[in-house]
Amino acid sequence: MLRGLFGPSKAEIWSQMAADIGADYIEGGWFKGDGVVYRHGEWKLVLDTYTVRSNKSSTTYTRLRAPFVNKDGLYFKIYREGFFSSVGKFFGMEDLEIGDPFFDDSFVIKGNSHQQLIRMLSDERLKDLIHEQPHILLEIRDDEGWFGPDFSGGVDELYFSRVGVMRDVNELKALFDLFTHTLTRLVQIDSAYENDPNVDLKV
Repeated sequence: MLRGLFGPSKAEIWSQMAADIGADYIEGGWFKGDGVVYRHGEWKLVLDTYTVRSNKSSTTYTRLRAPFVNKDGLYFKIYREGFFSSVGKFFGMEDLEIGDPFFDDSFVIKGNSHQQLIRMLSDERLKDLIHEQPHILLEIRDDEGWFGPDFSGGVDELYFSRVGVMRDVNELKALFDLFTHTLTRLVQIDSAYENDPNVDLKV
């Protein structure tokens, strides 16, 4: 009856998506959430959710993470134009442009190497995959902060997050395509190694 009212559950959608792309669905329990683990070459992509609680409210986020060996220390953050980006500009954060008017008008791009970001985003397929995500925050992080693993040995993390639990199968599949394509593109522009980062992320 509940399925009829609310549609397929997150577990049903994510497990089917995992089967479709050849990933592993990790079933959670009472104290642990479920997730999806996908291997692409030497890289391990981990999809899960987490909840941030404050006072009497809580917000759940969907995230996808992939540690990799960062060859040249490239960092970036890409997200859609909107309130958050307007606040960022107000406080003087630099908004880089790549010379593609449509992309530059749709997204805020921040990073520490303008030249490398122009090279990375010269790939039309990559830009299309970014556009396919209606809500996107794509970035390279050096670690996961106080409550996550501390990476070492030149390892950083490609990271995506958005508010809510993603339940659209096509968006989820496109998100994994975005990650694998971004990682491959980072290797192509000589900003990443294909080596195993030797980091075991947990769902």
